[in-house]
Amino acid sequence: MRLGVLDVGSNTVHLLVVDAHPGARPLPAHSHKAELRLAQLLDAGGAIAPDGVELLIATVRDALAAAEDKGCEEVLPFATSAVREATNADAVLARVKDETGVDLQVLTGEEEARLTFLAARRWFGWSAGKLLLLDIGGGSLEIAYGIDEEPDAAVSLPLGAGRLTSGWLPRDPAEEADVRALRRHVRAQIARTVGEFSRFGKPDHVVATSKTFKQLARIAGAPGSGEGLYVDRLLTRRSLEEWVPKLAVMSADQRAALPGVSEGRAPQLLAGALVAEAAMDLFGVDELEICPWALREGVILRRLDHLPEE
Repeated sequence: MRLGVLDVGSNTVHLLVVDAHPGARPLPAHSHKAELRLAQLLDAGGAIAPDGVELLIATVRDALAAAEDKGCEEVLPFATSAVREATNADAVLARVKDETGVDLQVLTGEEEARLTFLAARRWFGWSAGKLLLLDIGGGSLEIAYGIDEEPDAAVSLPLGAGRLTSGWLPRDPAEEADVRALRRHVRAQIARTVGEFSRFGKPDHVVATSKTFKQLARIAGAPGSGEGLYVDRLLTRRSLEEWVPKLAVMSADQRAALPGVSEGRAPQLLAGALVAEAAMDLFGVDELEICPWALREGVILRRLDHLPEE
């Protein structure tokens, strides 16, 4: 069957269309993406502003039209931290449903971590052993650990690259004092969770998903997207420690000129790098591997798991 998954995230609204059936690898057929940056459309009270709500509705309508054009039998719509944490989330969800017919399912942070972990487990397989997963989104950082398809531990922290950039790094280029303050904040937040995971022992394989990790791996020398999905893409803590000071003194335009860094994500790359460096350091990770699958694939895989057998 042809499925669409509609991901209303903190940075983008992304429709991924795949051809899928139980027991087979979902094959991407179409991608429709709009940079909405909902996390930056909040007013002083934490609500999504009226203009942002109108833009969200229009974007969802466009995505639905694309799904229909591509012949999707079903669309799986979900929203993550930007909508989840908006003070007017219920009203926004009601308006989206009234005006588009789409009933956005708001995932908890833990659900995000668990579904992303499922995607990584399916990608790397059982031979990968105990997995530690790291995922930096626009609004949150997800961490999960386990040996099965359901992780033994999963947490979500408010350490997304977009959220931290708007809240802690208001200037471009960033000021040194702001970078130091953000570094302290990030490390204190992550350090609180380390004990919850360390009791399970050392992971056999550490993996990371998200645009932030992909771009950090790319600037550190990993193969570009043109090399295909199946090329190993690694990121070492040592290379990240070398790059963080360089990113800290660059402007967003200078970061956008780096290989693999998009103009839209360049302003957030420093904050994302500080989170990645802190997570790798505090969890004792020397090297991790980039996983091509993430939350959207996890949502698709879970849906396929619940299809009735023919």
